[in-house]
Amino acid sequence: MPDRPTPAAAAAGTWKLGGELSVRRLGYGTMRLPQIGPALDTTSVPRDRDQAVALLRRAVDLGVNHFDTAAFYFSSAHSANELLRAAFSPYAEELVITTKVWPARTPAGDWWYAEPHQLRGQVEENLRQLGRDHLDVVNLRIPRSRSTGSIAEHFGALADLREAGLIRHLGVSNVTAAHLAEARSIAPVVCVQNPYGPGAAAEDTALLHSCGEQGIAFVPFYAIAGAGRETGATGIEEERVLAVARAHDASPAQVRLAWTLQQGPHVLAIPGTGDPAHLAANVAAASLRLTAAQRALLASPDAVPA
Repeated sequence: MPDRPTPAAAAAGTWKLGGELSVRRLGYGTMRLPQIGPALDTTSVPRDRDQAVALLRRAVDLGVNHFDTAAFYFSSAHSANELLRAAFSPYAEELVITTKVWPARTPAGDWWYAEPHQLRGQVEENLRQLGRDHLDVVNLRIPRSRSTGSIAEHFGALADLREAGLIRHLGVSNVTAAHLAEARSIAPVVCVQNPYGPGAAAEDTALLHSCGEQGIAFVPFYAIAGAGRETGATGIEEERVLAVARAHDASPAQVRLAWTLQQGPHVLAIPGTGDPAHLAANVAAASLRLTAAQRALLASPDAVPA
């Protein structure tokens, strides 16, 4: 029997979340999947269900086995969780689904934030939508308004759900080093999911390196979108990113992803897209190797190409 081709995502290598859930470091984020246009906007046009399901299955064909989602990723027609269920249920053992709780949205799209006793309901809603009896990883996503202060009550509530068997592993998202230390004093933390990309502030890079020292995965989001956040990349790219892209005959998005992955073996990428061509290009970034000079150029907030 001929050997099966190595899937493209494998070029990024793997990481074991919690020392047991092996994921390829090039994953997929589902925030943009339910709609065409700005994410988290109920006025955006829903994406065709069959096309969305086909794209998820294509990601697996390309070697992706780590999918990031949330119950609050939805359009007027369907949620990201429901699309994952349609694509993959019954789930293959090697697929790892990571979700997040604390923020939530009403059907009209209005945001609300759970009290600690309401987190069980959010976990159960993720279970229902995904069609699972447990969640692989749940991140406690800290609201922007809670950038300081204790997260102990909320994280403690998730730790109780982990003990009850509803959650396998815990992570934190949008956090400071103080948040991470507080969470780790309550229960093991397998990942930190924070905004990060070329030109990140020194304290953000320090947290990334600290996670590596502690054996915790660091999972950047908005690595491609940058300041565009939920609306996606602005289309206005920094000259230093363009210079590196030209040198490799690559796209700026591929350069940003490659730079992110090369910040450490514990760094995972979760780029999202609804376009099959963009999906293939994102996964191809797993093979792109930047030079040390190029990595340094992209790392500095003030650097300009020579």
